[in-house]
Amino acid sequence: MDTKTGLERKFARGESVVTLEDGKTIAGYASWFGQEDTGRDIVEVGAYCDCLARMSAEGRRVKMLWQHDPAQVIGVWDEVREDARGLFVKGRLLPGVEKAREAAELIEAGALDGLSIGYTVKRAGKDEQGRRLLKELELWEVSLVTFPMLPSARVGAKADRSRELARAIEAARLELARD
Repeated sequence: MDTKTGLERKFARGESVVTLEDGKTIAGYASWFGQEDTGRDIVEVGAYCDCLARMSAEGRRVKMLWQHDPAQVIGVWDEVREDARGLFVKGRLLPGVEKAREAAELIEAGALDGLSIGYTVKRAGKDEQGRRLLKELELWEVSLVTFPMLPSARVGAKADRSRELARAIEAARLELARD
């Protein structure tokens, strides 16, 4: 958490199925509902609804950043929506921005495919295992990142295979932690 702004970041990672259309259009899930991330948070269905409706009514957009750096806007999210799976985003890298061109090259090469959300918590609770249940979030930005945290959301991520891979990664991580 950024102690000055209160902004939290939740990284998304998982199956490396990267789609980069026409050298600039990217799409994927930036957040999945009901999945525990490595920070022991679980985003609940409906967590983004109020925020997205308010932003739309005010004519504001979720920002597309590079590695959560507010000084490095690299594109625009043309579509940010909550569906039954999670938070889906689709947008364009801006070819006139140097870092956006680098991001496109890295995505195309398979070297970069992580997405991460920057948000503040409006409402949350805890479950019996002590995990934080995120019920309402104020979404500020979705970044392209190198090292994400949620084992299933990536640029171009697909739901079915991602969940399977996420479980395998988490099982391997727990096994390594025991050694």
